[in-house]
Amino acid sequence: MIIDHLPRLSSTSATSTITVKSTPSKDHFHAPVLESTLPKGYLLTGLHCGIKKPKSDAPKSLDLALVLSTSSHPTSAAACFTLNAFRAAPVVVSREVLQKSGGRAAGCANAVTGKKGIEDAWEMVKAGDGLLASHRLREDATGDTTETLILSAISTQHTSSSPFYTLSPTPAAYDAAARAFMTTDTFPKLRARTFEINGKTYRMAGMDKGAGMIHPRMGDASSVGGLDHHSAPTPSPAAGLHATLLGLILTDAPVSPKSLQSALTYAVERSFNSISVDGDMSTNDTVIVMANGAGVDASTTKITEIDESTDSESYIAFRDHLTSFATDLAKLVVRDGEGATKFVGICVENAATYADAHRVASTISTSALVKTALYGEDANWGRILSATGSTPLSTPLDPTLVSVSFIPSPTSSNPTPLVVLENGEPVGVDEERASELLGEEEFDIMVDLGGQGVGGREEARYWTCDFSYEYVRINGDYRS
Repeated sequence: MIIDHLPRLSSTSATSTITVKSTPSKDHFHAPVLESTLPKGYLLTGLHCGIKKPKSDAPKSLDLALVLSTSSHPTSAAACFTLNAFRAAPVVVSREVLQKSGGRAAGCANAVTGKKGIEDAWEMVKAGDGLLASHRLREDATGDTTETLILSAISTQHTSSSPFYTLSPTPAAYDAAARAFMTTDTFPKLRARTFEINGKTYRMAGMDKGAGMIHPRMGDASSVGGLDHHSAPTPSPAAGLHATLLGLILTDAPVSPKSLQSALTYAVERSFNSISVDGDMSTNDTVIVMANGAGVDASTTKITEIDESTDSESYIAFRDHLTSFATDLAKLVVRDGEGATKFVGICVENAATYADAHRVASTISTSALVKTALYGEDANWGRILSATGSTPLSTPLDPTLVSVSFIPSPTSSNPTPLVVLENGEPVGVDEERASELLGEEEFDIMVDLGGQGVGGREEARYWTCDFSYEYVRINGDYRS
C-alpha cells in the first residue's frame, strides 16, 4: 500500500541536541604516487606567483601549475567546460585555443572578470608560449573569481632563470603541480595508475581541486551554447565566488583528438557531473585530458591512435579506464567538501532511463534536508522520498514500487544493510543499527525505483556529503 505520511521528515526528537562535530582530518587521502605509474613524456612544476592570498603558515604557497608534453608524437587534448551562463574568461579562451588547435595540445583558466579577464587569460597563454617555445601550455589559475590575475608576478616566474622554475617528470613535480591547484582544499588531490589495452601497458595520472561551490555540469565545447558571445565584457558575479573545480588528466596512450573528447565527455558525465558538495555550480569548472602517445616506442613501433570509428573495442576499453580514473578524482573533491564529516554515495537503480536515475540521485544529493539529516546521523527516509518524488522524470513514479536502504561501506565491520522502505511500505527501523551505520564516515543510500512501472533497469550514482556547522562558518566568514 502507498504510504500516506512521512513520519521521519523532521528529526526524531524535537528536543534533541546535535553535537557539533569537528571535521575529520583528510590528510590520509594525500597518497604519494609511484614513478612507475606516471605517464611518459610529460614535465611538470608548481610555481609561487603571489596569486593566492598569503596564509600565516604558507606565505609563499604554490599557485601556478605548468605542464609540458615532450612527446615526439602530436599530443591530443580534450576538455569539458562549465555550462554556467557566467562562464569565466579562461573558459572562453581555453575553448578557443582548443578549437583552433584542432584538439592538439594547446593552452587554459583565471575567472569571470569581463574584458580584463579575457585579456589576462590571453596574456597567460602568450607568457606560456614564450617560456615553452613552440609548445603550447594549458593554463589553469585558481582563486577568487572577481580578481584579475597579477600578470607582473606571473610573468616574473615565467622565466627559466627563476629559482622556482624546474620542470620535471618526478612524483615530486606532480605533487607540486597538484599543490598549485589548491585553494580551500585541505590536501593535494593526486592519483596515478597503469592500465592495459590489447596487452599494452599505459599510464595515467591526474590532479584536481575543489572543496566548496561544487555541483558541476560540464559539457564539451560544442555543447556550451552561446559561449562566443561572452568574448565581450560580461557582468561580474557577486563577490566571493571561488574558481572551484579544476581537473587535469594526463596519459601516454595514443588517442585521436575526436575520440579523446568523446571519451572525456562520457567520463565526466559519470564522474565530475555526478558529485555535489553544496549544489552550487561554479563559473570556472573545467576538466582537461591530454594523450601524448609516449607510451609507445615510436622508434620500434608505428603509433596507431585509438579511434572510436576504426577500433571501437580499444576505444571502449580506454573510455572505461578514463571513466574509472575520473571517478576516483571526483570522489576526492567530495571527500574534501568544506566542513564535511560524511562521504555518501547515492545509488539509484531500476529506473526507466539513465537520465531519470541521474536526476533522482542529483536531487537527493543536493537536498539540504537530506544533507543535514546525514550530519545529524538520522536515517531520515522521509526526506529521501520527498526529494525523489519531487524530481521530474520521463515516466511517472509509482510510489508502491520504491524501496530505500542504507548500505555500509565495504570496509565496515558490520556489512548488514539497513532497509527502511520496501515497495512503498515503511520497515520498522532498528534504531541501534541505524545509529551504528550512520555514525560511520562513509556509506551509501540505495534507492530502488522498481522499474518505474515499465521494467526499467537503468542505474546511476552520485557522491555527496553532509552539511555541517563548519560549512556554514567557512562560507559565512568568507570575504572577497
